[in-house]
Amino acid sequence: MQTMLLAGLVLVLGVMAAAGAEPVDLIVTRGYVVTMNATRQIYPDGAVVIRNGHLIAVGPSAVANGYAAAKVIDAAGDIVMPGMINTHTHASMTVFRGLGDDVPDRLQRFIFPLEHKLVDREVVYWGALYGMVEMLEGGVTTMADMYYFEDEVARGAQKIGMRGVLGETVLNQPAPDAKEPYGGMEYARRFIREFRGDALVTPAFAPHAPYTVDAAHLRVIQKEADALDVPILMHVAEMPDEVTRTRKEFDKTPIEYLDSIGLLTKRLVAAHCIFSSDSDIALLKARDVGVAHNMVSNIKSAKGVAPAWAMFNQGVRVGVGTDGPMSGNTLDIIGQLGYVAKVQKLWNHDRNIMPAVDVVEMATMGGARALHMEDRIGSLETGKLADLIVLDRNDTTMTPFYDVYSTLVYAASAHDVRTTVIQGRVVMEDRKIRTVDVGEVREHMRALSGKIAASVAQGIQ
Repeated sequence: MQTMLLAGLVLVLGVMAAAGAEPVDLIVTRGYVVTMNATRQIYPDGAVVIRNGHLIAVGPSAVANGYAAAKVIDAAGDIVMPGMINTHTHASMTVFRGLGDDVPDRLQRFIFPLEHKLVDREVVYWGALYGMVEMLEGGVTTMADMYYFEDEVARGAQKIGMRGVLGETVLNQPAPDAKEPYGGMEYARRFIREFRGDALVTPAFAPHAPYTVDAAHLRVIQKEADALDVPILMHVAEMPDEVTRTRKEFDKTPIEYLDSIGLLTKRLVAAHCIFSSDSDIALLKARDVGVAHNMVSNIKSAKGVAPAWAMFNQGVRVGVGTDGPMSGNTLDIIGQLGYVAKVQKLWNHDRNIMPAVDVVEMATMGGARALHMEDRIGSLETGKLADLIVLDRNDTTMTPFYDVYSTLVYAASAHDVRTTVIQGRVVMEDRKIRTVDVGEVREHMRALSGKIAASVAQGIQ
């Protein structure tokens, strides 16, 4: 009888506690919480509390007391951290992954002809969706993407629940979605009008490069981006020929040239910046430009090593990117981190530079800064959007566990990501994507790749 009374009392007290608790949408508890805030605070036994897509509490597990969640994720000691930010990619090019590797003059001789012949809305949509599956599985919660038919990429992002800064490509030649040179301008305007104000999609202009878009059109893009309050995504200082041409025609570096025509502003996210001098770095810093550092793509193409450490050390807004899957082949950021650290050490002949903690910073808050979104994403702090990932600490390479940053940079892999949350929505849990049928997406990819293989066999000219 006494046992029954005690059990009843516990039940009543539990109901009263629950009734008095503040309702929230999601609590992730008992995690090794890596905040990436200004002081790089870590809570070895921590929790995050989420409501309406935002973080309302971050701290020791006790911080969740007083909240009643519709869903609770027990991290059980696993790493809980901000989602990775991919600052430069072409997700739809997953359909071409593995084509054109190890060949010279790949862009003009292979990629552009291949795209002109084969890229359409179907290819872009399913290729992008497949790329986003890969990114979510690898812990990427935000991507900066530039391609054709970018409205299809946006629809894929909305469907799967991924955050994206998405740029419609502008070129001085006909493109898959524009019959006339610079037809991407009007396409971009329509795209921006359609998706401005979207909760997940930030539309943008994406002039391809200084050597494929003339100064007059770049000035128009800058003016319209200012008027519409949207970003500009662009390949910058990536090609040796680009450097030679701007030096010959304007007696400037590519970065100096863009500055001279007014494009070097806080709206610009400049991908690559391999060929950046000390004065270029100072300009990037002074103009508040975002830089996407694509280490794996850069070294695979043998173009050179961007001075990412110097940029980061001097306060440039630099994040990490994968480039497209024809260039870097994979789309997860975690797989890039070791290369970012090791190649900079080798290039600078100094094993002490680019420490692991700074590489993780570059992949999270650095990416947020590069996209000028650091007030919303990039760290686990109260008031920010709830974009986070959970990594399994029981994997073979994650044990022993002494330093979380070293573990993430030198030992972790994309397959260690077990849960991905974007704006408070659990889009992947226990390695299962919950927002799309991955099997269906993969079957579309296989069907498209079969058509592409047959077409390539016939010749791409």
